[in-house]
Amino acid sequence: MSREFPIGLTPPDWLVRNLQPQQAPVNRPAVARAAIAMSLPLAIGLAHGAPAYGALASMGALSGVIGDTADAYRMRILNIAMPQLFGAAGLTVGSLVYGQGWVTVAAVTGVALVSGMISSIGAVASVSGLLLLLNSVIGAGLPLPGVWWLAPLLMSGGGLLVLALALLSWPLRSGVPERSAVAGTYRAVADLLAAGGTDRYDAVRYAVTQSLNESYDLVLSRRARHHGRSPELVRLLAQLNAITPVAEAAPAAHQYGRELPHEVPAAVRRLADAVETGHRGPITLDLPAPEGATGRAVDHALRHAAEVVTAQNLDPRTMVDRLGRPASLRVRAYRAARNVVLSGASWRYGLRLALCIGIAQALVSLVPVPRSYWVALTITFVLKPDFGSVFSRALLRALGTVAGLLVAAVVLAAVPLGWWDVAAMLVLAPLIPALTPRGYGYQTAAITPVILLLSDILNHQGTALLIPRLVDSLMGCAIALVAGYLLWPESWHTRVGDRLADAVADTAAYVEAAFGDTTDHAARARMRRRLYRDLSAIRTEFQRALTEPPPTGRRAAAWWPLVVAVERIVDATTAARVRVRQGAPPPSPAEIAQVTLQLRELSEGLRETDVLVAVRTDLAGPADSVLEPLRQEVAAARAIASPH
Repeated sequence: MSREFPIGLTPPDWLVRNLQPQQAPVNRPAVARAAIAMSLPLAIGLAHGAPAYGALASMGALSGVIGDTADAYRMRILNIAMPQLFGAAGLTVGSLVYGQGWVTVAAVTGVALVSGMISSIGAVASVSGLLLLLNSVIGAGLPLPGVWWLAPLLMSGGGLLVLALALLSWPLRSGVPERSAVAGTYRAVADLLAAGGTDRYDAVRYAVTQSLNESYDLVLSRRARHHGRSPELVRLLAQLNAITPVAEAAPAAHQYGRELPHEVPAAVRRLADAVETGHRGPITLDLPAPEGATGRAVDHALRHAAEVVTAQNLDPRTMVDRLGRPASLRVRAYRAARNVVLSGASWRYGLRLALCIGIAQALVSLVPVPRSYWVALTITFVLKPDFGSVFSRALLRALGTVAGLLVAAVVLAAVPLGWWDVAAMLVLAPLIPALTPRGYGYQTAAITPVILLLSDILNHQGTALLIPRLVDSLMGCAIALVAGYLLWPESWHTRVGDRLADAVADTAAYVEAAFGDTTDHAARARMRRRLYRDLSAIRTEFQRALTEPPPTGRRAAAWWPLVVAVERIVDATTAARVRVRQGAPPPSPAEIAQVTLQLRELSEGLRETDVLVAVRTDLAGPADSVLEPLRQEVAAARAIASPH
């Protein structure tokens, strides 16, 4: 039996996971936008005899290219425009404290604390915090041309140019982004029904959760800006609410153990086409006669969804809003700020980032380091806590920088200053959106030659920039690994273990609410959506932890089956609820109390330790009870938590 590597040279799994490129299609419009948005400012600057100003605008466009990840145009406005405001503020603060010694160190460290803390609010806030810190580091470490307000204006203008290019095709785009997202959710649910009773079910269920998250986020982000009730948004929310019972019935069908007739998922796909085109005429569903309670549940939910999709008129005043109307922007901003200030996790992240940035700023203040701001820039990218494993990002940053420097060496040596820089940027800039989906190391390799080209336009140092860039990047990676990773051994547990424990506790509350008489249907729907969303985030965090070396990667691998088990518990609860609605006898209060007690004990055990511990699995009850599948899933989860 041959081996690709000798036994002693076989790379560890965590290293293979880090270096393996992710498969993703090339976003051709994003590639074209990157080429234009980063080359046009350079050309304008050269034409007006101010190449440094053009380079600053191109730097701003770079941040816009990195943030241009959303499919829907309204989300692009938020993802690109909001971070530009924070970036302008960061650049202003940094330039005001440039060259002031320990005042500079204190100011940038304070910005790092704020940046780390606001990362816990959400994706847009995280990117905003990243740009706030990045630009403050640039402003504090690099003398900027012109008056103090010119550089922030130029960099923000470059980022907004990316947004303007992205919005050019909006009037020409067929369909409504929100409607397309809802139709995509219907198709994801169709795939889930088709996967029932097969090994593909768990993977497809995760895709449904992601699709529901994206659709609700997109629809609600638009709805929050409407002061009155919009008939179009009411219809979209009604359609999302209508597909939810179909998704709820899927776990019950999966427990049945046999695949549903192909006419069932085909009917959901017909509804998806109707949603996307806005069709409101009658649709004939060719559905077979349902078999058993599960079949009746799927049939009833699907016919109700068809009624909602094809309804001629939906009266906003009669719609039951299961999600609740979003609060005003002022209220949501206050809640986010309060949560950040009172959250222990946000303080830990902020302090880790501030500690590393403070060390870097103090070091370059005491030891002369050319282009010293690159040290803090490296730390900023590597240590962003919500971007993944610190260890993995440090490793990939170092490898990506080396690869990018090889390309930069050729560019800086062969391309003379002037209009040839525009041609070089036309070639290099498209590589950023093309390689970013492949992984962080590939993104770093694409960004490095672009940054060095722009730095050369500002400083005219050519290949002399290469060695300082490598040294500063390695210094930044070392500081992040020591002060941001090795000194915080409990970070894995607080980042993953506590969140999983919270999800198990929330699952216990959901079991109580699913069969209680005091919780209304809308509250149950909101609880279930929040629980699935949290489990989706936990799954992503575990996948990141798997890329870390032992012991963290080994712990994550050991706990991974428990994450899947908790997801199955939620599915089993939903399936039991569907069966009760179809006429099955409801469980007794004693059965519910027994299951929730077991779940809460499991939650406390996960919270108190960072290793799997032995727990009791003595769950028993009537074999014909609707909760019997749920008891089996809870027992399986508790068995996973045992050291064997």
